[in-house]
Amino acid sequence: DCELKAFYRLAKKIKQAFKRLPICILGDSLYACEGVFTQCDKYGWKYMMRFKEGRIKSVAKEFQDIKAMENLSEDICWVNDIAYNQRTLNILEYHFVKNQEKKTFTFITNIKVTNRNARKLIHAGRSRWKIENQGFNRQKNIRYHIEHASSRHYVAMKNHYLLTQIADILMQLFENGSKALKHFKKTAKEISSILLEAIRTRKLTDEDIQQLANPIQIRFT
Repeated sequence: DCELKAFYRLAKKIKQAFKRLPICILGDSLYACEGVFTQCDKYGWKYMMRFKEGRIKSVAKEFQDIKAMENLSEDICWVNDIAYNQRTLNILEYHFVKNQEKKTFTFITNIKVTNRNARKLIHAGRSRWKIENQGFNRQKNIRYHIEHASSRHYVAMKNHYLLTQIADILMQLFENGSKALKHFKKTAKEISSILLEAIRTRKLTDEDIQQLANPIQIRFT
């Protein structure tokens, strides 16, 4: 099995469950391929993928040719409407310097790039790495050590991962939501101990339950 095959299975399930939900797929360069584009076109989804050297050479060449011809040398540049297999694609490139090293991020998308949305698209495209690094990488290698299979039983393996996800969500909410923790700069181990002790010893009061019943607003920035 592979990620791409899993994507096609998951995409079908998502479309069946959320038929009218507007969706934009963020992916690494592996997903910049005809199969994923076709699936997204079929479902009416937007997409924005990293675009690295070696992926769809005809599109990459046309982007570089147009960029050179029009002398596009700003920190953000883009080319819209590059023809590819009965569709048009848009390439967005971002240059910046970090620790005295020049870096470049290039994205391929079916979203029309304009002066008004270029920086927002770059921010959205780069946010994928936060999911990868602060989510899966931390779960796999840093905090939860789930690199190896926890069980040979499929349901048990899924349950173990769901519990890991719940634990990670609780930890992120606890770490980022407590002003006291930010002030005292507690370590991850200390935070885990505080949270575990609270779960063990604190009881929900009527006031806690009432607060949970009140409507809340969540904003993603």
